[in-house]
Amino acid sequence: MKIKTGDMMPEIKLPAVTGGDFDLSTIKGKKIMLTFYRFAQCPFCNLRIHELIKAYDKFGENFEMVAIFQAPINHLSKTMKRHNAPFTILADTKFDYFIEHSVERSWFKFLKACALRFSRVAKAMSMGFLPTELPHGYLSTIPVDVLIDENGTVQRVLYGKDTGDHIPIKDIIEFSNP
Repeated sequence: MKIKTGDMMPEIKLPAVTGGDFDLSTIKGKKIMLTFYRFAQCPFCNLRIHELIKAYDKFGENFEMVAIFQAPINHLSKTMKRHNAPFTILADTKFDYFIEHSVERSWFKFLKACALRFSRVAKAMSMGFLPTELPHGYLSTIPVDVLIDENGTVQRVLYGKDTGDHIPIKDIIEFSNP
């Protein structure tokens, strides 16, 4: 079922690239941005992770980010190593939470993004974010961003219009700061 504004965010427990399992309840009491991304080497996704890292010092102190990829943990860990992200990155190898939260797969939206957001794909690839292996996940997954308040209530959710559609970073900065 799709996540909606006003919902209480259900529990999520997955392996983290830093080792061990991560449980969403461990960061309750903080504002959270949870994002369902595509596969580990997705140029769009890696560019977005890079942009979030660059903006990280502008996010509030009581704020956490959690990224979920559909990828085996060893492949995701290897790919994400270059980012050294200051936030949690998780592997949903079986696509379970993607299915549970109705994360869409659409070839039309994938192709639309490739055409309309070509400059972002080109930028990502020029930065070395190249899909050098076949995806360990669905190529057609459309991202979902969820902003969750300190009480675990969803304040905003964006089911992307295409593979490069996310909540703008300026909106995340505004949400994350008191």
